[in-house]
Amino acid sequence: MALISKKKKVYPVSGNLRAFLDEYGRETEIPLQYSDLERYSTAVTLYDAQGDDTLWLTVFYTQSDTPEIHQQLKEIYSQLKVEGNLEILNHLYIDRVDICTYGNTRPFRVRVVNQLNDNFDYFYVKRADASRIYGLELEDILSPNRVQYLVYENTLIEEHIAGVPGDMFMRTYLNEETNKIRLAKEFIKFNERCFVRLLGDMHSSNFVVDITPDFEEFHYRIRAIDFDQQSYESRKAVYMPQYYKQNNPIIRIGMEVLSPETVRQYQQEERSLIANRIRSSQHILRAVLEVMRNDQIAPPENVEKLKMELYEHYKDRRFLKCKTMGQLLRMNLKTLFPHQ
Repeated sequence: MALISKKKKVYPVSGNLRAFLDEYGRETEIPLQYSDLERYSTAVTLYDAQGDDTLWLTVFYTQSDTPEIHQQLKEIYSQLKVEGNLEILNHLYIDRVDICTYGNTRPFRVRVVNQLNDNFDYFYVKRADASRIYGLELEDILSPNRVQYLVYENTLIEEHIAGVPGDMFMRTYLNEETNKIRLAKEFIKFNERCFVRLLGDMHSSNFVVDITPDFEEFHYRIRAIDFDQQSYESRKAVYMPQYYKQNNPIIRIGMEVLSPETVRQYQQEERSLIANRIRSSQHILRAVLEVMRNDQIAPPENVEKLKMELYEHYKDRRFLKCKTMGQLLRMNLKTLFPHQ
């Protein structure tokens, strides 16, 4: 079982990281900050359709503050989705603002509704954390998934990543109709992506499963939704979803339907796909790794322990020279993809 250390520290956005975000269009001025949303007057528990506590609170603002805050949130949504095109605002309204009181960054979740068809979407307002920003950027570069986010001063705006929460998927969707081979294959590939880019804490509450009908079957895509533990923890196992007991239902399916040879084949397939992504995004990947290699995003003792575990894993003494998590990630990529 992978063990996560005590609550993670939030790391500030360094000057070099901010310059990178500005150069690549991630840093943009927005009309509202995270601290503005903290000025709510009341909050009530949010329950799901079954009447269970979701561990989110719906917050309310004073009558005088609400119109301005809602207008600013709609403007942020337009910046996130349509490059600030304000024409869409006439059809949108803010239905709800929730806060998660148990998360590291105490995120706000904003529900936006299109009044023409009642379709809704979400986005998140969080405290800017360097670890999470690196995680989002690496997800956009190295995974098959695109991620849209914005940063301004100490505020991080993230789009909603749609899918069935992993824990709900295992409770509800694992049945006779599940294509076990396809699901197990996707979990192997997801496990590989997490280890390659050192993304930790991928237990079932921190990923979603995107289910897509595919001719006579279903296709599964597992997507990370929490990036707080990007290159932070000290143990190699934390970066491998296969070691989390919460994921055991899917892991058991893999053991049932896949042979060791097939597992290795799927691992190699995913590494080949990552190699292609590296080739097509060399410039931006090199830029983000250059910033990350000099940034402090984990305690020194975590770096020391992880570099020893990676040295033992690869038997490669180059890991022993690494002094930051960014350098360890860079060496991990260089070791796995020496020709990229």
